[in-house]
Amino acid sequence: MNNTSESDERFTLWGGPLSTYTAKARAFLIKKRIPYRELFPAHPDFGDRIAPAVGFFVIPVLEAPDGTLVEDTSDIIDYLEARFPDPCFTPSTPVQCAVSELLCAFGSEGLNQPSMHYRWSFLDRHGDYIKAEFGRTASPSRNRDERIAIAAGAMELMTSHLPRLGICAETIPAIEAAYLDLLDALDDHFLYHPYLLGGRPSMADFGFMAALYAHLSRDPVPSDLMKSRSPNVYRWTERMNLANIDDGEFPEAEEAYPSDDAVPITLERVLALAFRDWGPELIAATAHYNAWIEANPDLSAGQIVSETGERAVHPSLGHISYEWRGVTVNRSCAPQTLWHFDKAVSRARALQGDAADRWRALLARTGGEQVMALQLARPMRREDNVLVLA
Repeated sequence: MNNTSESDERFTLWGGPLSTYTAKARAFLIKKRIPYRELFPAHPDFGDRIAPAVGFFVIPVLEAPDGTLVEDTSDIIDYLEARFPDPCFTPSTPVQCAVSELLCAFGSEGLNQPSMHYRWSFLDRHGDYIKAEFGRTASPSRNRDERIAIAAGAMELMTSHLPRLGICAETIPAIEAAYLDLLDALDDHFLYHPYLLGGRPSMADFGFMAALYAHLSRDPVPSDLMKSRSPNVYRWTERMNLANIDDGEFPEAEEAYPSDDAVPITLERVLALAFRDWGPELIAATAHYNAWIEANPDLSAGQIVSETGERAVHPSLGHISYEWRGVTVNRSCAPQTLWHFDKAVSRARALQGDAADRWRALLARTGGEQVMALQLARPMRREDNVLVLA
């Protein structure tokens, strides 16, 4: 195969259709109408050039025509937004912008439990499909058995993450119930609106694509569930992979966010579910992180945020435990989740005047006061593809 860095002016998205966060970056590239091609880690350039430069094996990675590499979907989107400002998918009004950032964080981080559960807990029903997906992404071979053999190791690694996410026999009924509630709320919303904030995509939509596309709308078991129970949500996943913003189902919808900084009333139910079902994890994780900071007052700026202090794709600060929907969840404390959520909190905390009043009223209606009052003892930032203390 030719070296991918030569003589091509398109961006390269190193990822795959099975990948959670590739779905988020891909949808952004499509909606921005940015020329790109998608290559899988099976390509030899990924192992030879990309993974060593990034520092570990992870997808997605964006490679610019000049060879610049950007890892993490938040960084990828920020990088592209600075270079391709139009069309703009960031609301210019303050409350809508805060809602967009919050739901982007929830979609990106708060839906990992249902996405991982529905992929890995039903291998008896769709295991052959998952093997094929991992095989095509990881192996350049056209031999079916060779692909399956390569897929086996990757699948074993991914299933090992379930305890880290608090997915077990005791918590699965609660995870499924929360997901069904969300599907119902989203289906009602997409009956009236093509996107989460009205007639135009926002960061909220890109964040939700992370879980709702790669795992939950493509893997056979959750795909059947989404199509039969919430067909409007499935149609939204299709819409997010089309460059056009306009849609035949909504011929009269204005390609804009609602006027007067309004939030669609149907979205309030989604916000309420985000606070109710993500909130317990955020509260427990924030308390754990702040205790870690207090116990280590000499940590310097630039210190990697992880229990071991080492670079990792999925760093942890240890384990947290909390009550949720009648069960006890034991899981890893993920600094990536806190960092993404804190970005939204910082946006909301900056609201002033009438916008701050309207935001507080929205939180009162959706039960978000306690969650949005959370504050990290020290902020984090991304540096050299990992989270470090600011």
